[in-house]
Amino acid sequence: MSSQIKALVEGGKATAAPPLGPALGPLGLNIGQVIAKINEKTKSFAGMQVPITVTAKKDKTFDVEVGTPPVSALVKKELKLEKASGNPKAEKVANMLIEQAIKIAKMKESVLLTNDLKGAVKTVVGSCVSMGVMVEGKDAKEALKLIDRGDFDAKIKAGKTELTAEELAALEKQKVELAEATKKARETAEKKATEIMEKMKGRERSEIKAALKEAGTPPDIIQKLLPVEEKGAAAAGTTPAAGAPAAGATPKADEKKAAEKKPAEKK
Repeated sequence: MSSQIKALVEGGKATAAPPLGPALGPLGLNIGQVIAKINEKTKSFAGMQVPITVTAKKDKTFDVEVGTPPVSALVKKELKLEKASGNPKAEKVANMLIEQAIKIAKMKESVLLTNDLKGAVKTVVGSCVSMGVMVEGKDAKEALKLIDRGDFDAKIKAGKTELTAEELAALEKQKVELAEATKKARETAEKKATEIMEKMKGRERSEIKAALKEAGTPPDIIQKLLPVEEKGAAAAGTTPAAGAPAAGATPKADEKKAAEKKPAEKK
């Protein structure tokens, strides 16, 4: 009868320290050999947390099965991205070459619901749509059409994953340029949104939000600039106008009552 342990390790950097070492001890295996095998099989996931399963057999041999992180995590690692785009339709964060999509597809091919490598590549490119990642300099949706048309069949069939130093440098330069363009676009969008809000000062929040959406303001900028509804107003089913007194401010009616009470207090 075999025994199993499951753990999450950093790709290529597993150690015998807790929790992995103590978990392996009772299995009666050579811990050093197990750790070496885990690191060998996870080295391509350097810098990422990877799920692994160690199966110990009666004869003291063992198998190591390695899971893979989500496609989106692999895309970010491959492109050295800290995060995906918050507005993928309008803001692109990087460009990926088909060789990189093939590389990721090979890592995930065994767990993706596809019949071949081309299908796995399409799954990877499909993930880029919601991340704001271009493929071969085009919107990921357009790249999917090119894959279907067979434009990359030769590279996919050959399983090509290598990139030259020049190609990698060009991708990095393009990523920087995209970041600068996105920054400028967001500054312009925020300035325009501020102008709209200033012109509509005193109007209902829902009206202002609709105007910002119509102007194409990114959702996160709307959330940043537009005042949040007061909890009391939301509970009552009403929305205060932008620029309305904040919660806790003394209404004029209350001020009037307070003034009326003063003479009585002096008597």
